[in-house]
Amino acid sequence: MRISVRQKRIAATGAVLALMALAFVALDHLTNEMRYADVQGALHALTPVRLLLALGFTAASYLALTFYDHIALRVIGRPLPWRTAALASFTNYTLSHNLGFGLLTGGSARYRIYVAAGLDGPDVARVIALAGAMFWIGVASVGGCALVLGAAPIDLGWLTLSVGSMHAVGACLIAAIAGGAFAVARRTRPLSVFGATIPLPGVRALGAQFATSLADLLCASAALFVLIPGAQPDAFPLFMLAWALGIVVALVSHVPGGVGVFEATVLAVLPTSDRTGVFAALIAYRLIYYLLPLALGIVLLAWHEVTRNRRLALIFGGIRSVVADILPLLLGCGTFLAGAMLLLSGALPPVGWRIDALGDVLPLGLIEASHVAASMAGTALMLIAPGLYRRLDGASVLARVLLLAGALFSLGKGIDYEEATVCLAVAALLQVGRAKFNRRTALTAQPIGAGWIIAIAMAAMLAGWAGLFAYRHVPYSDALWWRFALGAQAPRYLRAMLGCAVLLLGFAAWRMLAPARALASPLPEAEEWQTIRAILSRADRTEAMLALTGDKRFLISSQKDALLMYQVEGATWVVMGDPIGTPEAWEELLWRIRDMSHRQQGRLLLYEASSAVLDIAIGLGLQIVKYGEEAVIDLPDFTLDTPDLRSVRKSERAAARAGASFRIVPAAAVPVVMDQLEAISDEWLASRDGREKGFSLGFFDRTYVQRFDVALVMFDGRPVAFANLWLTTGKEEASVDLMRHSDDAPRGTMDFLFANLLLWAREQGYQRFTLGMVPLSGIEDRRLAPAWARAAALVFRHGERFYGFRGLRAYKDKFAPRWRPRYLAGPQGVALLQSLRDVSRLIGRHPVAARVPPPVKPITERAA
Repeated sequence: MRISVRQKRIAATGAVLALMALAFVALDHLTNEMRYADVQGALHALTPVRLLLALGFTAASYLALTFYDHIALRVIGRPLPWRTAALASFTNYTLSHNLGFGLLTGGSARYRIYVAAGLDGPDVARVIALAGAMFWIGVASVGGCALVLGAAPIDLGWLTLSVGSMHAVGACLIAAIAGGAFAVARRTRPLSVFGATIPLPGVRALGAQFATSLADLLCASAALFVLIPGAQPDAFPLFMLAWALGIVVALVSHVPGGVGVFEATVLAVLPTSDRTGVFAALIAYRLIYYLLPLALGIVLLAWHEVTRNRRLALIFGGIRSVVADILPLLLGCGTFLAGAMLLLSGALPPVGWRIDALGDVLPLGLIEASHVAASMAGTALMLIAPGLYRRLDGASVLARVLLLAGALFSLGKGIDYEEATVCLAVAALLQVGRAKFNRRTALTAQPIGAGWIIAIAMAAMLAGWAGLFAYRHVPYSDALWWRFALGAQAPRYLRAMLGCAVLLLGFAAWRMLAPARALASPLPEAEEWQTIRAILSRADRTEAMLALTGDKRFLISSQKDALLMYQVEGATWVVMGDPIGTPEAWEELLWRIRDMSHRQQGRLLLYEASSAVLDIAIGLGLQIVKYGEEAVIDLPDFTLDTPDLRSVRKSERAAARAGASFRIVPAAAVPVVMDQLEAISDEWLASRDGREKGFSLGFFDRTYVQRFDVALVMFDGRPVAFANLWLTTGKEEASVDLMRHSDDAPRGTMDFLFANLLLWAREQGYQRFTLGMVPLSGIEDRRLAPAWARAAALVFRHGERFYGFRGLRAYKDKFAPRWRPRYLAGPQGVALLQSLRDVSRLIGRHPVAARVPPPVKPITERAA
């Protein structure tokens, strides 16, 4: 039985949730003898010197992290300034440290920054592979050294390692790493993995990466070590082993931030009589090493966006637009963490003197309501964080309201001014960056991915366990639920958690029981064509005329100033070309189609997209693949009297001498010659044993053809060739769609047609003329190119018998055009091949007759 992608996702999500639950059970067992008051006391006992040392080691660790990418970029031959690599590394690691790698896949900050700096997708993948490999090698190295230097056995309960066994395992691990490093240093050829090539570092680069890894890991672990009370230097090797195992288990489990998993592993491995002090150190470490850098990154980016600070511009210089694009992502994460903070705070007892002072000012009922309301506001903030990640304006407004309410309720439940300050700060940052949340899609229509579900579940589990830990000395009874008193903290926790659980379960039930949406938007009705025609009349690219073939569906922006064309084939949602209309509305449309396809478990493919949408496609999490090139001729300076157009000039003059003439037939007069055009088309198709295609190009249909002006080649008083014209209203671009000729047309007829059409378009004032696209053109077959590029180049060179790739390129090259790249943006891996198969079926299917009503107004500029 074949397992679907959806079933795999559900199974993976379930596995991670199960691991999270197991981690909290283990953590509860390891902290069974602790009391909340003792942990509080241990936290307050941390001296300023220890805290400053932890901050210093944290800063050194994050500084070392930036060199993973900096060195890897040099290894692959694409060096970038250190500040660019530093920004990419810092942003990526702060997000992954706090939320895990799975939550933000597809909108990777690192990917956006490097692509904006000039790298392509395979280059970014190589950087990630090299940096990740060195991180894991470093973890294995420090683990091996810790095992070799260990002087006491390790007792995990179910497994005991003697000192001799530890030394043997550590020596084998170090020997394996040394052997691998020696093999890598001697290998001169790149490593090939699944058809992709990864350059290997030389001796110097390998040494630099290894030193970077050790510096990072030693500083990161030292930031925790200095927080542990009574820690002695001779205990550092065993501590390093515990820390390394905690990192490994946290990363392998895919639990966001390793919350609960890391702490449980360190407590289990590290033998100490003062587990309370170690647990307090782990809590402080979580705040210093994980949350503080994320907060710093959010503040720096927001400050840069508001002030355009020159010093910060030195760090962010050259990629300011990408920095602005990352800000909503970080604010979404910050909002999620603020919500988790409110939820966790509601599970823990307030400071004693504060609740007493509050009781003298506010009535008990208001304090009780504030406690529950603060926890539910935190839960709601976590639920709308995905909307901030998708830059929805409604999510931004609602988040600001909830954060202000959360700040007020935090003060009302226990004068928690620290939490109120955090909520107000995040609300202020959202207010500052409100212009970045410009998508007007309905918030309720947004899907919540598996990563966000796992993160929300993790925060809820953490809050629930924290309350059980804090109130484990309170015996449970049904009467607790109905006890209302100023000092009744456990009942308050129970009621807050019940409210949050009801909110989460209600939200889940609402999403699951909501009626399924239609598979896709239906073909437009007659009255909708008025809006579509208005948008098409403002188009500056001729490919917009594909909207009139009648075989596409449409999404129209909320402001009715842009649209995109698409169709669904199998599981693939194919978007034809770029959106049409106001560029500011493109992102809204593409995110809507992304969400629609995701909701139906479909695959999204942007077909023949231009470079103008690549940044949005990267944000959508799509793989970018070059598909071909489009031939464009700039008309103001065009002339046939150049050496490059000698062959065209010769063919044009030969056809003219044979008696060919050129003529433009306005759309209103096309029905007069329609029978002759259809005869030419039928003859052309029969001579090529072909059939009409659709979707990405027009087809001969009377209703469709008579919508446009038609260029004719006349011979002996009758048409022998024609092309219907695509012309933009503002005269930015001209092009042709159908180009067909009869068998008895004079030699050089098509050159004659194009040459005269180019001259006519220049005289009419058009700025450019596009000759259309050549698939697989311009894809270079280099030694280090990815497998798909080498395969595409091979097909382009040797696939002439199946499709005239090279012949088509050679014909268009006769007109000396400039070539613009066109791309595919779709899913990763095999899914991209499946999408291309669906596109092939969609284009090759026999098209239906054009099902659009006659336009009320002309869409294109008519010939005089």
